[in-house]
Amino acid sequence: FLGRKPTLWKSGGLRAANYLFSAAPKDGSMIGTFSRSIPTMPLVTPQDAHFDGRKFSWIGSMSSDTSLCLTGAKSKVKTFHDMLTMPVVMGGQFAAADSDIYAHLYKNIFGAKIKLVSGYPGTNDITLAMERGEVDGICGLSWGTLKVAHPDWIKNKSVNLLVQAALQKDPELQDVPLALDLIDDPQKKQILYINFAPQQIGRPFAAPPGIPADRKAALGKAFDETLKDPALVAEAAKEKMDIAPMNGREVSELLDKLYAIPPDVIAKASKAIAE
Repeated sequence: FLGRKPTLWKSGGLRAANYLFSAAPKDGSMIGTFSRSIPTMPLVTPQDAHFDGRKFSWIGSMSSDTSLCLTGAKSKVKTFHDMLTMPVVMGGQFAAADSDIYAHLYKNIFGAKIKLVSGYPGTNDITLAMERGEVDGICGLSWGTLKVAHPDWIKNKSVNLLVQAALQKDPELQDVPLALDLIDDPQKKQILYINFAPQQIGRPFAAPPGIPADRKAALGKAFDETLKDPALVAEAAKEKMDIAPMNGREVSELLDKLYAIPPDVIAKASKAIAE
């Protein structure tokens, strides 16, 4: 085992998770990475998620992240309050994408006047549509992605950062309101928590459930040591990629907490991200 590299499976998000859980070899030879929202899909959108997110052999996460709702320079919607008081058209991809989840969430929890136009192939297609004026913007664009892909937008302040979705404010976004701070209703706050917690998981890596304990430990140790490697840290800084790792135990503890939330609250959280 220690003489060969594990195969990394990252195709198709949900497809990858279903495969990793049920069909991948359970000998430590295969690991997977997928969207941060995937591990909690059995809670809020269970129809296509044929796994239990707690039972993966969690290796860790490279970093947490923050999702932003933003509009382009051509939009009249400049602030979160504007989104509550005037119509705004947001681009989306598909039901399980952050772009669609957060648009529905802000509409159903806060009453934002969002019209979601879904079906774009990816976030780049949405941001191009935003620049053309076809849509106002997008809800659910990663701050980490924005810094790398569009640093000019930040430097020139050519987009409006309306609200951030995370469990706590990003240190670099102190002037952008945190959605959790904008609501006092305890149950609605818990619904936001359920849907925002995947941001804490960020960029996760997992192996199939039931791999031998020594191999799980070896993968976790290798992951932890890799993310402390000075050359990798320097390269990440050069590419403006955040490294703020969680270990496998921390990922598991967060998922255990989420899966323990009462079913009636989970049902309401699921409804809040539907049409």
